[in-house]
Amino acid sequence: MIKIALDAMGGDFGAEPIVQGAVTALIERDDFELFLVGNKEEIEIYLPQNLLNRITIVEASDIISMEDSATDALKRKDSSIYKAIDLVRNGTAQAIVSAGHSGATMSLATLRIGRLAGISRPAIAAFMPTKEGQRSLVLDVGANVDCKPENLFQFGVMGEAYAKNILEIELPRVGLLSNGEEESKGNELTKESFKLLQKLPSFKGNVEGNNIFDGSVDVIVCDGFVGNLVLKTSEGVADTINYFMKQRIKRSPVAIAGAILMKKVFKLLKREIDYAEYGGAPLLGLKSCTIIGHGKSNPKAIKNAIFQAISYVNADIETEIENRLKTVKE
Repeated sequence: MIKIALDAMGGDFGAEPIVQGAVTALIERDDFELFLVGNKEEIEIYLPQNLLNRITIVEASDIISMEDSATDALKRKDSSIYKAIDLVRNGTAQAIVSAGHSGATMSLATLRIGRLAGISRPAIAAFMPTKEGQRSLVLDVGANVDCKPENLFQFGVMGEAYAKNILEIELPRVGLLSNGEEESKGNELTKESFKLLQKLPSFKGNVEGNNIFDGSVDVIVCDGFVGNLVLKTSEGVADTINYFMKQRIKRSPVAIAGAILMKKVFKLLKREIDYAEYGGAPLLGLKSCTIIGHGKSNPKAIKNAIFQAISYVNADIETEIENRLKTVKE
């Protein structure tokens, strides 16, 4: 039985959506147990009696807020995120899911859980919709703003392993995000990274921003500074398109009629760009599974983050990454 630690207090809206998502996950699947970490009184009011045999509440008196510094989390041992991560560190749980302070989660997980052999820096991976209907994986999207070529090479290996074992892409295609497809394009970082990534048979060369969404590659490698800009820009474009569509529909009776007919299409579009569909971003390169959720996560997002953690543990991604690194270095 897989055991997952869930930071029940980390999200923007308190325990309610997080615990509700946990309850839904427990109802839909019976192959895991949960440690809910946080204020016991706040957690208990949302728990049905029939699921208590699969839930353990771990009391935590402190919460790391979004305004707190990530470095403060290292000292606050009574916080929900610290205690949740330590459940993984000591082997009580196999995965941690948190929608709280992403910097604190990342720092604590890296220091308390530790990195895999051969990985110098972990990377946050984000999912992007593509024209082909299969999500692409972009990493890093914020863990490391300053990178060396060997970091980007390791991101490629980790992304390839995740795409193969979790996204179930038999032969993942890896691309290096640059300002042109030619090998000569890019800055010093991407040019040197290109040489290292050529060791991967799956490496397809440089890709541009539009290739993230056209399905031509499955894994897109970049440093955390560029990746975070890509992520935030994509979210902003999606929100703006959604806004424009709503405004145009409101202003035109013809558009209203068309919207009714296109309701199913709009629903599918929303599903493609909705972060709640995948739940959170995996922090790749650590000894145990760490899933970082959006601060505004609703119950659906929490449920899917838990399911993603289960898939991660079942796939034994850590072993796959370590073995892959050894293979390409030989």
